[in-house]
Amino acid sequence: MPFKRTKHGITLDIKVEPRSSQKGIAGIMDDTIIKVKLTAPPVAGSANEQLIEVIAEELGVKKSQVSVIRGHSSKRKIVAVTGIETT
Repeated sequence: MPFKRTKHGITLDIKVEPRSSQKGIAGIMDDTIIKVKLTAPPVAGSANEQLIEVIAEELGVKKSQVSVIRGHSSKRKIVAVTGIETT
């Protein structure tokens, strides 16, 4: 997965596709952007909540360790994951 290291964990550059027929990671675009399909609509933060669930599940971390730090109302988002080790 493409990611950037931070002193607290990693950040991910993500493009979401809300209102999809399925949820999950769909692939990597341009070697740097992770495409994530979501069944939730982009209303009242429900797509962001589902994105956090998908990322937490895929990385095996708690939902509280994942947060959207940029792009709350956009299809392009920066997501931070804390407490994760990278090698």
